[in-house]
Amino acid sequence: MNSSPADQRRLLDLADLDISLRHADHARRNPPQAARIQELTARRQELSHELSARLGARDDLRTELSRIESDVAMVDARSTRDAGRLATSSNPKEAQGLESEIASLARRKSDLEDAELEVMERLEQADAAIAGQEAAIADTNAEGATLSAEAKRVVAEANARFEERTRDRAAITGTIPDDLVAFYERLAARGVGAGLLTRGTCGGCNMVLSGTDVQRIRQTPADTVVTCPECGCILVRTEESGL
Repeated sequence: MNSSPADQRRLLDLADLDISLRHADHARRNPPQAARIQELTARRQELSHELSARLGARDDLRTELSRIESDVAMVDARSTRDAGRLATSSNPKEAQGLESEIASLARRKSDLEDAELEVMERLEQADAAIAGQEAAIADTNAEGATLSAEAKRVVAEANARFEERTRDRAAITGTIPDDLVAFYERLAARGVGAGLLTRGTCGGCNMVLSGTDVQRIRQTPADTVVTCPECGCILVRTEESGL
């Protein structure tokens, strides 16, 4: 294929734009915050699951405390009833039985109050654990919100760059012959479409060409399109090529 050296040089601008387009496309599809946001999402699920378990445990403790308080109220009621009956009883045997039951109820109440204190302590610890879990979730949500906002900004900027580079690319391809653009596109679909030949080194793959290849290229007319024997990209020759 033949094409003027000027048209071939414009392929370098096209290749640079394609690299920029790939970077912009990658940035808008994969903002740097995405991985951390995924980690935070998974972390929040773990924390929420643990919070549910802790809330359930606290509910069980509250139920247990309510039961104990109800038992204490029943013991108090029976003690008050027995004390009233004892105060009016004239039967020594009945009085002895009431005194024994009142003593037993006092021991029962003492045991219940000990259990009540223990449950209240556990309930206090459960409340603290829940508060800590909620704080961890709040911190996770806050970091996630900050990173999400940053990711949206990065994506918006990348979209703007992508659209700008797309317009620039269309403007450049409009100045290059269609057959040369088509050839470049076929090569670019596999990797780099064009690279500057600089002192025997391909700008597409950065490989140093053999002396034989350099000599062959040196003897090739300037308007003949040559490709890199290593990567296949179009080798653009300029004053920097050192031929």
